[in-house]
Amino acid sequence: MAMLFRTHYELARDSIRENRTRSFLTCLGIAIGVASIILILSLMGSIKNLVSNQVKSAGSSLMLVRPSAEKNTIDSVVEQLTSSNQYLKSNLSLKDVSTISALDEVAAAAPIAKGSATLTAKRLNDEGGTYTVEVGSAPVVATNHDFAKIQNLSISSGSFLGEKSGKNTAVIGRSLSLSLFGTTEPVSKTFTMLGQRFIVVGALPEADDPINFNNVDFDNSVFVDASYLESIHENLQIQQINIKAKNTDKMAELSQKIHEEITADHAGDTNFTVLYGDEITHPASGLFMIVSGILTLVASISLIVGGIGIMNIMLVSVAERTHEIGIRKSVGATSGNILLQFLIESLILSGIGGFFGLVLGYIIAFLISIVTPFAPYIDLQILGITLGTSLTIGLVFGIYPALKAARKNPIESLRRMR
Repeated sequence: MAMLFRTHYELARDSIRENRTRSFLTCLGIAIGVASIILILSLMGSIKNLVSNQVKSAGSSLMLVRPSAEKNTIDSVVEQLTSSNQYLKSNLSLKDVSTISALDEVAAAAPIAKGSATLTAKRLNDEGGTYTVEVGSAPVVATNHDFAKIQNLSISSGSFLGEKSGKNTAVIGRSLSLSLFGTTEPVSKTFTMLGQRFIVVGALPEADDPINFNNVDFDNSVFVDASYLESIHENLQIQQINIKAKNTDKMAELSQKIHEEITADHAGDTNFTVLYGDEITHPASGLFMIVSGILTLVASISLIVGGIGIMNIMLVSVAERTHEIGIRKSVGATSGNILLQFLIESLILSGIGGFFGLVLGYIIAFLISIVTPFAPYIDLQILGITLGTSLTIGLVFGIYPALKAARKNPIESLRRMR
């Protein structure tokens, strides 16, 4: 049996070598499909790890309260993709933050209410005069002084929102500071938002990670006091409450207590969820899995096209080697031997394409990681499944040409000249 497989392998190898260009183009179709899948799964895995590492760096004492509702999977995904819809339905309030902060087991609690507004500021021109700069739809994050403590947030200059600082103070991200003030040192500068004047008391350094579990763009956002923003803007929606627990050994008990306290304040309404530990990353992980699944399905079309290419090239090969098939059958080769011969050739083509697709996919992922914080994510399970899929494509699309070769009549095949 081993000798038979070796013979089939040598015949397939010789056939591929004789038609190098044709074989290369066939393998390329499979390689592109595999590279697309590897690239998608690598990026999604990297993003998932990025969020997971952020949660771990925040410490095991981190807890989150988020709005939620009973809904089916599709509705849940849609709300995560269009997060503003979910937040508009949030019934969390600043009173809930006060209720949580009052618990003995809680070290800090900070709300997160996100929105957007137009910011305007005055700048000096070269002649010593002033002109107005406007930044439209700037991300606004309403929170309190505890946010920096819970988030372990670093400040490049100034300080974060303080308990004793004025209510109309703000902290600004690096990119937004450049757009609004033309400098990365904006402390003591002022701007106008929602008809009110704010003074900048702190600036954030450039963010290393563009994605985080808070879903906040730190580089382009302005942070203001939530209670003050509520006083000048109606219907402030709290999208998340970050909590730092005092005792990490009693997270389950604290979670239950928070749930009971907020439920009591909301007259029995449980349209929220309390998360801690690995639960924090579950919504993001589920979303990433669905998105990566959809993108992988789209990329799989390239594999199917590559499979059609294999079928086409194998049919051409069968037609060109009809005389050879007749000779092999006349000297004792069975239909099963012929079937196996062409299936092995198809599997070799798809295997080569799959291997180079893996290499190509990770090369592209590495190049992307040079200009982004998404390091290539290498997982043996992904490698195995992707290679297995490429071989399956070779098997499925190679079976028809192999059957066609196996069913050829040896006498009619011998009549055909090369």
